[in-house]
Amino acid sequence: MSEARLPTRRRHASRGHASSFSFIRAALAGALALAVTGLAGCSSDDELPYEERPVEQIYNRAMDYMQEGKYNPAAKEFDEVERQHPYSEWARRSMLMGAYAHYKINEYDEAILGAQRFISLHPSNKDVPYAYYLIGLSYYERISDVGRDQKMTENALNSFYELTRRFPASEYSRDARLKIDLTLDHLAGKEMEIGRYYLNRHDYIAAINRFRIVIEKYQTTTHTPEALERLTEAYLALGIKTEAQTAAAILGYNFPGSDWYEDSYALLAGQGLEPVESKDSWISKAWNSVF
Repeated sequence: MSEARLPTRRRHASRGHASSFSFIRAALAGALALAVTGLAGCSSDDELPYEERPVEQIYNRAMDYMQEGKYNPAAKEFDEVERQHPYSEWARRSMLMGAYAHYKINEYDEAILGAQRFISLHPSNKDVPYAYYLIGLSYYERISDVGRDQKMTENALNSFYELTRRFPASEYSRDARLKIDLTLDHLAGKEMEIGRYYLNRHDYIAAINRFRIVIEKYQTTTHTPEALERLTEAYLALGIKTEAQTAAAILGYNFPGSDWYEDSYALLAGQGLEPVESKDSWISKAWNSVF
């Protein structure tokens, strides 16, 4: 999983010239280039006792905590900026910094809410691309193995898609595209697991429906060769030879040296058949729609 990198501000706030602050990119250990978005608000149990303080004092203390790697108190102080000075320039900056702090302590829902709020309040801000990226990361970090529900994977995918659609030239979009490939592969893996389950139970129609999803939606993933082989197996079991031959033919043409093709070829040969593509097959049409 990637970790967000924060474009940091100068450590201490200038009292008179809020607009003079600039984002300075800093490398965090093992981190990828990123930026910040934000959320305000702790739970009522964790809120700091209300003590009215100058905004610069609260913000600078939060920044000190950030530089010390104390993200929990940093998040609370950034939230306090928004609570005490909600319409200030520092409140906007604290949204950005606070979201990152929440992300660092695995408070992903808070980070998502803050990033969404930042986008809503400041849609033209230059850090909006990172807001979308942080939302995607906050889902991405919670992707579970293929044996479990994949809602987080789908949410991460949709968030990264939104980022790349709106800001295709952003540095965050470049990394998002890599994560899109990984999430697609993960979702394909989920379909394969379910398809294998049905295949082992000899529920061939249900199995085919799952492998079909892989061919139609995820055919650029690493699971495609196996999906074609499983289709060959399932269609042969149903006696639908033309579809089985087509699946094996496409497999052989695109993955000629794979073990999956050797298995498909052996299955066909066992029934005196050879791989032959039928252009009328849904497999052929689905494949040719992408490649």
